[in-house]
Amino acid sequence: RRHLPGLAALYVGENWRFGRGRRGDIHFLNTAGAAAGLAVFSAARINHNGEPISSTRIRALLAGGELETVNALLGYAHVSEGVVTAGRQLGRTLGFPTLNLPWDDALVAPRLGVYAVRVGEPGGERCAAVANLGLRPTVEAAAVAPRLEVHVLGDGTGARAAAGWGPGAMLQVEWLKFLREERRFDGVEALRTQVEIDRAQAQDFFLR
Repeated sequence: RRHLPGLAALYVGENWRFGRGRRGDIHFLNTAGAAAGLAVFSAARINHNGEPISSTRIRALLAGGELETVNALLGYAHVSEGVVTAGRQLGRTLGFPTLNLPWDDALVAPRLGVYAVRVGEPGGERCAAVANLGLRPTVEAAAVAPRLEVHVLGDGTGARAAAGWGPGAMLQVEWLKFLREERRFDGVEALRTQVEIDRAQAQDFFLR
């Protein structure tokens, strides 16, 4: 019997597996837990629209841009976190200043494209925003890593908060609605026109 300080019980799903070749199951865990003086509880699987809720299902839905279903399965809005970095100021020249967040979470990656989101500091107020997760093909043909660019909507509290989120600020983004896939435009003016449409669609989402 091995002493495990501070650990009194384990809670896992009924189909949970672990170890080499995923050979460890709930029955093995019950036996090992009893030997170590631990209580083991297994939770029955929960279905949504007739299908089990699982991390595999959620990742697939994220990759398809189905945020409403993802958030229904989670019971809360899917959240990403990152540190603001200095950008090329292209969004500002287009009239849509953005917060730039490098993206390195390939395991849990939403579909590349434009989204209605909320953004804010951890534990702080979240502001309505429109975001683009992508490779920016119109302005950076050689980009290899996605970047998350977030434009805060409206004036007042949101604008004041965004003004204080300079490089180095830690921000969280709540993913709410997929608006469109990323694509290449024929020049900056065509991009500007589409960004105006994206902004209006995001505003409509928050007003509904």
